[in-house]
Amino acid sequence: MIVTDDIGARRGANVDTVDRVQMPSGPVQPTAQRDLFDTAIEQFHIAADVIGLDDDMRRILEVCQTELTVNFPVEMDDGSVQVFTGHRIQHNNGPGPTKGGIRYHQDVTIGEVRALAMWMTWKCAVVGLPFGGAKGGVRVNPKLLSQSELQNLTRRYTAEISSMIGPTRDIPAPDVNTNPQIMAWLMDTYSMQVGYSVPGVTTGKPLVLGGSAGRNEATGRGCVFAIESAAKALDLDLSSTRTAVQGFGNAGSIAAGLMADGGSRVVAVSDSRGGTANPAGLDLAAVHEHKRRTGSVIGFAGGEDISNREVLEVPCEVLIPAALENQIDADNATRIQARIVAEAANGPTSPGADDILYDRGIFVIPDILANAGGVTVSYFEWVQAIQAFPWTESDVNTRMREIMDRAFAGVHETATTHGTHMRTAALVRAIGRVAEFTRVRGIFP
Repeated sequence: MIVTDDIGARRGANVDTVDRVQMPSGPVQPTAQRDLFDTAIEQFHIAADVIGLDDDMRRILEVCQTELTVNFPVEMDDGSVQVFTGHRIQHNNGPGPTKGGIRYHQDVTIGEVRALAMWMTWKCAVVGLPFGGAKGGVRVNPKLLSQSELQNLTRRYTAEISSMIGPTRDIPAPDVNTNPQIMAWLMDTYSMQVGYSVPGVTTGKPLVLGGSAGRNEATGRGCVFAIESAAKALDLDLSSTRTAVQGFGNAGSIAAGLMADGGSRVVAVSDSRGGTANPAGLDLAAVHEHKRRTGSVIGFAGGEDISNREVLEVPCEVLIPAALENQIDADNATRIQARIVAEAANGPTSPGADDILYDRGIFVIPDILANAGGVTVSYFEWVQAIQAFPWTESDVNTRMREIMDRAFAGVHETATTHGTHMRTAALVRAIGRVAEFTRVRGIFP
């Protein structure tokens, strides 16, 4: 079924989500909040104006090529049946097979998935990967499902979207609330349908099934690589900096640990329930242990409880938004005190806030560059699967650093040339690359 309605987007990227009552599995009602796809389109046209992109090319690139919405039944442990809604959207396949994660969240909407698919196209393009962008999601609170129910949902959703995916067509990966085990079920379901094992149909798999060493740490590590490049450009000594991280999930916690390893003092972290701060620096090992025991960083004895919003405003040199979208807006952008904002999450900064931060001299490393380490190592995993030749973690990290360093240098040069902030510069490079693919390939028939 091709979807034509636009529904308000609610939630974002690498984040620990809040436990809440299971929402109905039917269509989402529109909300007053701005649709995330509107933000993606606004960003697109800002960059398109810089390079003078013609109207015909804009019409091609501002829409998603293929959109599938499925409503599918799942048998629950008590024998009852629930119907869930899922999406798989491919924004653009000009550069090659499409690539993008699958998220399980109670607030998944079609508008959100469209935006994330578009951003995946630009993300792959800005680091030079031979992929277009895609995204998928199921509207469900997975914390309310048993392991068997989660497997049933994954296998049925995979079967519903199997006509769209494949190692040379569209390659899913983990995202919010999905993990290597879910990717293993996806791979097995697809493989059973085609009659042979297809490890290249997904990335983020367990190592035993052809997953890549270093994939779990890739998003956080790539973000720190980008921060290191920015620090060199700004002549900033990271060993004497303070770091704050909003979102102490996979990407945020790994980035925080790597920043601490490099000598930066981590002064604040948060998860979906709230945050903890200590100007003298947090003991991250103790924070991890506290969160393991209690389920949250709030109440940590070595820090003072603060809100998620307050984490963004603490005095620091490096701020890493690694949680939800739309966290830095025109209201709080004037209170951000960081020198560098590195977006480990997708879409945490509004277009209006971008201009405010730029005018204030705050250096923003945009999401499509800052968190591209994850898709870069997913590309490595796909290559390893196609070749049936695994790499060492050292090889993975070395090659990822080369790609991230090269991408940062190109975006920074473009920002300097055009006199614009880094997000627009990244989009200028990405959109220009995809537009060139489109021009060269032409329109069929």
